[in-house]
Amino acid sequence: MEKIPQDIKELSLELKKNKFEAYLVGGCVRDLLLNREPKDWDIATNAKPEEIQKIFPENVYENSFGTVGVKTGSEESALKIVEITTYRLEGRYTDKRHPDEIKFAKTIEEDLARRDFTVNALALSLVEGMAGEIIDPFGGQADIENKIIKAVGVPVDRFQEDALRILRAVRFMAQLNFSIEKNTEIAIRENANLLEFISKERIRDEFSKIIMTDNAAKGVREMQRLGLLKYVVPELEAGVGVGQNRHHIFTVFDHNVRSLEYAEKERFLLHLRLAALLHDAGKPKSKRGEGEFCTFYGHQVVGARMAAQILDRLKYPKEMIEKIALLIREHMFVYDPDTVTDAGARRLLRRVSPENIEDLFKLREADRIGSGVPKAQPYRLRHLKFRIEKVSKDPISAKMLEVDGADIMREASLEPCPKIGYILAVLLEEVLDDPAVNSKEILVNRIKTLAVMEDRKLAEMAKFARKSADVAQTMVEEEIKKKYFVE
Repeated sequence: MEKIPQDIKELSLELKKNKFEAYLVGGCVRDLLLNREPKDWDIATNAKPEEIQKIFPENVYENSFGTVGVKTGSEESALKIVEITTYRLEGRYTDKRHPDEIKFAKTIEEDLARRDFTVNALALSLVEGMAGEIIDPFGGQADIENKIIKAVGVPVDRFQEDALRILRAVRFMAQLNFSIEKNTEIAIRENANLLEFISKERIRDEFSKIIMTDNAAKGVREMQRLGLLKYVVPELEAGVGVGQNRHHIFTVFDHNVRSLEYAEKERFLLHLRLAALLHDAGKPKSKRGEGEFCTFYGHQVVGARMAAQILDRLKYPKEMIEKIALLIREHMFVYDPDTVTDAGARRLLRRVSPENIEDLFKLREADRIGSGVPKAQPYRLRHLKFRIEKVSKDPISAKMLEVDGADIMREASLEPCPKIGYILAVLLEEVLDDPAVNSKEILVNRIKTLAVMEDRKLAEMAKFARKSADVAQTMVEEEIKKKYFVE
């Protein structure tokens, strides 16, 4: 309890000086009892919003829930604005999302009765800046002691009030490493379909919180077990029970979740955790055959497209979607030292971009550990990293050539036209094969040779140049697949 910040103590004392009650409520009380550092501090009081504003002139009040944001002047982000909320009651939830009406309550006990779970239905008074009485009308302290997530009152009523609480139960389970109480679990199963009433943005936010816990894999497994996953990411549900070939001991679903488990343990950022969870989402659609000799050719391409659709449906930011789709599409890159040349490494860098290459390696590590192998970075992968670093300063895009479009127009006496792009594509392909030719003198001479070619012939060369890297890479991959029987 000594973790209570001075700013919080002062706000509480100021309310009491003005003859009002003041309690710390919700998650911060729960976290204090668990000896965890609270992320947010919330105060409940019998003072009305206008009375709170009068006591604390520096405030923000832009809602209809009786919550006033009080500015403290603190440098800590969690304390810059502290929410002080008037005790309240909530009416019916016709839309399963928001209360039809909100009324102010008279007591802290009435206020606690509207909350979601017993571990959050706790209030702590402060007496002269010190922790005082804990108000616990629903047995939240005992549930914390027993590590149980239990709905306040009748579970069905709580979930029909706000269906997002169904996912919140899983989030708290994963966040706190608790289990869900039996009757609460039954109500979750029976009301899972209510998630259809919840906006995709709210589902996304809660799903992201689950993914970012230290028990993300446990959370996803619980979502599947309780029948929730099919309302959030049904594409993952499709991998349940889908067996793989002799190089995989886990089903598609188990493999995806185990990959997420590695990502959580390594404390990867959200986009990488999502990539790890979704990286093989395309396997059920790509599966050909059964048993130990089945294949999943092209699953990375299918999976990238599916991941983009999933994340777009859940309203994730466009930039994040594009990054995740790219990582999934490229996660099957070849890293055999006997096969991958410097030119191949440069082409990989070109496809992925230098800013994404480390994330791609991390995703591959998650993929490997999720498959049950003992090492995240075998010698071959470490060798590729060496080769990538070795060629990282070599030209991998037209912008890095020693000539540009203006040079081509001048040397070839051309006006702006498609031919300039054709020449650039051919030059880049030649430089990818041999960076030594990336000199202005050599490239200018090459421009003069290419410029006198027929447009049709040059266009064919450019088309071939743009595709040759991917074609060559695909051929290499297929040969290795045949050699080692990997997909």
